[in-house]
Amino acid sequence: MPAWVEGRVAGRRQWNDSLFSLMVDAPEVTFIAGQFARLALPAPPGAKEPMLGRPYSFVNPPSTQPHEFYFIILPEGPLSPRLAALDAGDSVWLAPRANGFFSIGETADAESLWCLSTGTGIGPFLSMLRTHEPWQKFGRVVLVHSVRHADELTYRDDIAGIGHAHPGAFDYVPMVSRDVHRDALAGRIPAAIDDGRLEARVGLSLTPENAHAMLCGNPAMVDDVQKVLATRGMRRHRRKEPGHITLETYW
Repeated sequence: MPAWVEGRVAGRRQWNDSLFSLMVDAPEVTFIAGQFARLALPAPPGAKEPMLGRPYSFVNPPSTQPHEFYFIILPEGPLSPRLAALDAGDSVWLAPRANGFFSIGETADAESLWCLSTGTGIGPFLSMLRTHEPWQKFGRVVLVHSVRHADELTYRDDIAGIGHAHPGAFDYVPMVSRDVHRDALAGRIPAAIDDGRLEARVGLSLTPENAHAMLCGNPAMVDDVQKVLATRGMRRHRRKEPGHITLETYW
């Protein structure tokens, strides 16, 4: 198997100064919704390895092309500014196999699924929620997207499409911590769980008796939400030790 598969940029979108989506044609690379790819470009001269690669989660569902990746542009980073500078038709390389166990198949059965994300951590949830699997497994799905500023509430059209496809089974809750936004809850996810505002917003309880929580985003959010949910008797889910929380850090 080759170390890298050459793909072609099919499109690009810059949401603001730091958030960017890249679309890549590479149909030979397959994945399970929630997994991540490694994107790469040739390394600078003198580097130890010929290619410079980083992990990025798939945003598109597995049934569609092109692949889509949503990421933060780090001005001093070695790869993200170069990816953001690519144009349609340019080459970009992907690892031939996707990786990761953050998927619906790795969750425990429950009445409801809570998808709790910060920033670019919404990406894998957009992939999952555009497949049939979560809707066959859970009666209700809640997607929470927490950001610092209102212009970081991205993919609103795609989220609306999920709602239209699953009326009565889907709730979307935007959260903004540093701006005032009329449609969003204020503050951070852990606090909104702790004081009951998040559950009140959707009219659904988040308890070990009825819910499974998937956490994806900033490590501080992932850690703090686990602590809050632990006070309710919810624990991390493992194959050999079933629980109520599945997690991945991604930001």
